[in-house]
Amino acid sequence: MKQYLIDGLRPGDHKKLKQYLGEHLESSPLGGIYWLEIDRQLLTSVQKEHTQCYPHVFALQLEENFLSCELLVRIQKNIKCDCMAYATKEQRNWLIEQADAILEKLGISI
Repeated sequence: MKQYLIDGLRPGDHKKLKQYLGEHLESSPLGGIYWLEIDRQLLTSVQKEHTQCYPHVFALQLEENFLSCELLVRIQKNIKCDCMAYATKEQRNWLIEQADAILEKLGISI
């Protein structure tokens, strides 16, 4: 799986991230997984056509010492669909910017 990995989190960093992600993102029934909805302007033409699949999301996995941001555009309603795909360059850059902005907002430097 392709991912943007932020490792070397300290216990305090993990605590801040867990609280922030829990307050601002939808969480999965699987512990430590959060859904970051992709800005609809960044969706591909196929993803835009699949309105029944909204929202399109990135999965963020928070563990004690790392935050993993998958580079796979997922949907929450089905296991598989043609609109699921690896992130485009624009989607990837947006995800990295979002993750970095969260770290900066929380005062976490790696």
